[in-house]
Amino acid sequence: MSSLPSYGSIGDLGPAAHEFLAFLARAKQHVWQVLPLGPTGYGNSPYAGSSAFAGNPSLISLEVLAQWGWIEAGRVAESAGRPGPVDFDNVETRKLPLLEEAAVNFLERGIDDEALTKQWADFEAFCRDEASWLNDYALYAALRREFKTGAWTEWPEPLRRRDSQALVLAEAEHGREAAIERVLQFAFATQWNELRDAAAENGIRILGDVAIFVNMDSADVWVHPGIFELDDDLKPIRVAGVPPDYFSATGQRWGNPLYRWDVLAARGFDWWIDRLRRAIALYDIVRLDHFRGFEAYWAIPAEEETAINGKWIKAAGGELFQALEAALGPLPLVAEDLGLITPEVEALRRERGMPGMKVLQFGFSNKSAHTHLPQRFTVDTVAYTGTHDNDTTQGWWNAANEKEREAVEALVGPVNDRPAWPLIRAAQASVAEIAIAPAQDLLELGSAARMNTPAVSSGNWSWRAPQNSWTDELGHRLAALAEVTDRDSDPLGGHGPGGQGNEGPSEQGSDRRQ
Repeated sequence: MSSLPSYGSIGDLGPAAHEFLAFLARAKQHVWQVLPLGPTGYGNSPYAGSSAFAGNPSLISLEVLAQWGWIEAGRVAESAGRPGPVDFDNVETRKLPLLEEAAVNFLERGIDDEALTKQWADFEAFCRDEASWLNDYALYAALRREFKTGAWTEWPEPLRRRDSQALVLAEAEHGREAAIERVLQFAFATQWNELRDAAAENGIRILGDVAIFVNMDSADVWVHPGIFELDDDLKPIRVAGVPPDYFSATGQRWGNPLYRWDVLAARGFDWWIDRLRRAIALYDIVRLDHFRGFEAYWAIPAEEETAINGKWIKAAGGELFQALEAALGPLPLVAEDLGLITPEVEALRRERGMPGMKVLQFGFSNKSAHTHLPQRFTVDTVAYTGTHDNDTTQGWWNAANEKEREAVEALVGPVNDRPAWPLIRAAQASVAEIAIAPAQDLLELGSAARMNTPAVSSGNWSWRAPQNSWTDELGHRLAALAEVTDRDSDPLGGHGPGGQGNEGPSEQGSDRRQ
């Protein structure tokens, strides 16, 4: 969402998002995949969020708040900032204060202003319905700003350990700030639901993303320390990551605290049930990031600086998914099953009936990589030219060796140094149930448009689509491809969010390709 060419310093849920939906509809597209929507933490990564349940206030549209009467339109212009990549500094210093100003206006006028009466009733209902996570998150966010430490582990000891008396005092002292945070979450939810409704009306499903791990500096770990591997001082014992791989010779040390799966199992996996309940309320389809970590995860001693000296530890696997389905019914899940995938991981995915992922960029190095090429796809596949962790297809091609380039052209014919659309066509012409083309590949952009470089801590997540990217010419090109590859039908069948009984995407069969 942050990559939309919205007014201001960051993409948001306002007019540019609705314009993009209209473009997708004209282009006969039926799935829009987005990165996690939670409030971001260190490095602005959506995979290092400060809550597994909350929405990112930065994505709230000030233009829409002005339409609601929460803030004067003239004030919105002050958030404009520079065009181009996401300006996170400008968001922090200019947009967020205006969002808070709008929230204060709503708090002060909402209960008495006739124009806001309906929204105030909706706000009160939202606070009741989401109280299980909202109140804790609101206090956490207020305290995070108060102490300016960037981590709850540095707060005064009674608050770190959630002493009941300290919490009562904090709630009394920071009640107004916490109320502002609740209003911002309500604004996010309202704007997101309006976007979801518009998507459903156009037969478009939102494919969302749930990161397997949560950030150490998050409301989740502060509120539920007992379900994470923390020592007596509330510091991580071991942290998450992956061993050396395609992206990094020293592996990736993500730093997230690991779960105590035995404790979660004894509690009936209640926290995970709440988390997936929230996810399927937000999205039509849910991608489970780092799916292999549900079968076994790479545990790195917290004192280690790299991921090299970790080891594989068994996770809850099928027991977790059985509990989730028992509580929530059939789940519309996609497994991100990239990386070192063992027979046990593959068996877990198939047992739960989840589609897996294939990435064409991975398929051209040698014969063992051909599982990522269309001739090896099965119906239960979500196919990509590349993901947010890959270079753009044009950037990848520019750095590819002669063998890889020859393999690409052997499969799709001459590309004339423009490989993105030939590979998009290859993915969409495959039997894969869903085929995703990153926006950067639709626009044939180079490495400067790359979204994320794994194991690199800075300079990521800032790409934005140029203004006027969603042209009629591009829409016609996509629509023609959707028609000839039989991906132009409405997967919702006229239903609203959740589609046909909220079933998983793999249950729709090869005649419902998207």
